[in-house]
Amino acid sequence: MADDVMFGFDPGEIDTSAPTRSARLKWVIVVDDALSVGRQSNAVACVAAATQAGVSGLLGPDAVDADGARHPGLPWAGCTILGAGTERMTTVLARASTRPEVFVADMAGAAQETRVYDEYLETVGRTPSSELGVRAVSLVGPRKAVDKIIGGLSLLA
Repeated sequence: MADDVMFGFDPGEIDTSAPTRSARLKWVIVVDDALSVGRQSNAVACVAAATQAGVSGLLGPDAVDADGARHPGLPWAGCTILGAGTERMTTVLARASTRPEVFVADMAGAAQETRVYDEYLETVGRTPSSELGVRAVSLVGPRKAVDKIIGGLSLLA
């Protein structure tokens, strides 16, 4: 992903009354299906947080229930969670990284192996990309581009 490229939805194209498939951009998260459920959940939450910070317009307005309690906005265009093996995770990240029109947020294994963020940064800094061990990858981009990257993957079971 190019640092100078802005990703997201323009305010005028956000249509919370339309089906998620009608949104211009598609959001998927691919997670290593060999991880424990707890580590999968952690990896998905981490890349989702990074994605929300890097892609504008993902969240819809807050909902207010019949009692007046406010519930923070959720992704109005949806987010699909897919599973993949270690090798395929690496392929997904490599393919996505070549597509400038696709926002990519990934989580390396070091994120779950360290307890101090500075240690994570140091570990990543001395580890070649090919040895980082991808745990999860979040992608937001045009539907056709994202579908080409993730083709054939199934929903996380």
